[in-house]
Amino acid sequence: MPLLIIGLLLFLIPHLLRELGLRDRLIKALPSEGAYKGAFSLAALLGLGLIILGKGQVSFSMVWQPFFEWRVLSHVLMSPAFILLAAGNMPPSHLGATVRNPMVLGVVLWGAAHLWANGDLASVLLFGCFTVWGVVKFTSLTRNYEPPAKSPSIFWDIIAVVVGLILYGLITIFHGQLFGVGLSLA
Repeated sequence: MPLLIIGLLLFLIPHLLRELGLRDRLIKALPSEGAYKGAFSLAALLGLGLIILGKGQVSFSMVWQPFFEWRVLSHVLMSPAFILLAAGNMPPSHLGATVRNPMVLGVVLWGAAHLWANGDLASVLLFGCFTVWGVVKFTSLTRNYEPPAKSPSIFWDIIAVVVGLILYGLITIFHGQLFGVGLSLA
């Protein structure tokens, strides 16, 4: 459990530096913005590695029993999550302009979907932290939203939907091989 917790802290705290009022101070304290970006990337990558390693090492301890009959709700949340994640990594789209921070909202849906489907302690900690982080980040970014300089294009909305659904399908099919837990709707 310690590796998972350290990994979550190393990954999520750098992603909250702006909200904590520390980002600009750290950039000024370091020799260059590049040094800040390098330290940020190193902490996030190390955190991600420790999250993966730590989650795999935690012994299974059930906190709550998910409702087996309602697991389809996780799938219902995951398809828009992937579409939002795709939209957040593309040029301006109407979806992005409407949602404002589609990638962060996608992370919130991803975390909530996995909290709904997993009741073990490590999963509750992992997905709960990402869900809470996403809500805090989404609220902060939405409050300080600056519209993109380029006009949104329906083309990128279509691409986001297509790419998101393809990713959703691939992850659903290969979830067992990638994450050790196979998925089914039946």
